[in-house]
Amino acid sequence: MYSYNLEGLVIKIATSSDTPRIINMLKGLAIWMRDNEINQWGFLLEGGDDEEIEQAISDQETYIILRDDELIATFTLLSKQSEWDKHIWGDDLTSNTYYLHRLAIIPSYMNKGVGSSILTWIQNNLSYTKDYLKLDCVANNKKLNAFYINNNFEFINLHDGHNKYQKSLRPCVRNN
Repeated sequence: MYSYNLEGLVIKIATSSDTPRIINMLKGLAIWMRDNEINQWGFLLEGGDDEEIEQAISDQETYIILRDDELIATFTLLSKQSEWDKHIWGDDLTSNTYYLHRLAIIPSYMNKGVGSSILTWIQNNLSYTKDYLKLDCVANNKKLNAFYINNNFEFINLHDGHNKYQKSLRPCVRNN
């Protein structure tokens, strides 16, 4: 099992034993968003994505972030497009992209730099295998869109009510 220290937090690949608490966390966040009038992840409350979440954990594509063994955040990095990614981005035959899904932070850790630290960790630790990090988010979630722009993601366009963002994981190579 891989484990990394991230500014006092531990980041590691989730295992099947983490599945119930990841799903509970995501559903709890979906309730929190609904209660705060944020239109995102409502489908999780009906069991939508449970199988996809379990599969990503089984495929070792989901990470958890812990503080003193408390689950405070999670994210999934797909090295191949999901059906949703194909719907949003179109077919990507290059295999040079990670697709970020379900970046989630419990409310008591929001606005404390955890999300930015996770994005920096991805870029610093996984950029050797892929060229781009791509994601989508609900277009009318202003705070989330601002978060990605503030973390140097490039807005690509709007598709089916979702803003598409990408970030190069490779440093620019300049010819002199």
